[in-house]
Amino acid sequence: MRDLVAISKALADETRLRALLALRGRELCLCQLIELLGLATSTVSKHMVILHQAGLVERRKTGRWAYYRLPGEDAPAAVRQALTWARDHLAGEVRVREDAKHLKSIVGCDPEALCRKQRPR
Repeated sequence: MRDLVAISKALADETRLRALLALRGRELCLCQLIELLGLATSTVSKHMVILHQAGLVERRKTGRWAYYRLPGEDAPAAVRQALTWARDHLAGEVRVREDAKHLKSIVGCDPEALCRKQRPR
């Protein structure tokens, strides 16, 4: 029951849902997610921690870079079902379509340049 509660809580936020949908079919670094969501680094990091703790995203670190992706087919059934439910019910949302367009330009940018742009001076 604890896993289902964590998944439900993680899905109960628009920003986290947007991040999950952005990860469909790709891996993104934290700086790309920050650029997409337009929020502070610490805020996006916290959202990603919640998603990771619920098992809804996988994270890998390479040096100072953190990369996120959706879990594979070996994820628990509850996680797979939750991700399918979110994708199926939100695919037609205007915000999701806008994010997909914005993400195309973000993915084309150099992640290091994005990181420098986001770093406080």
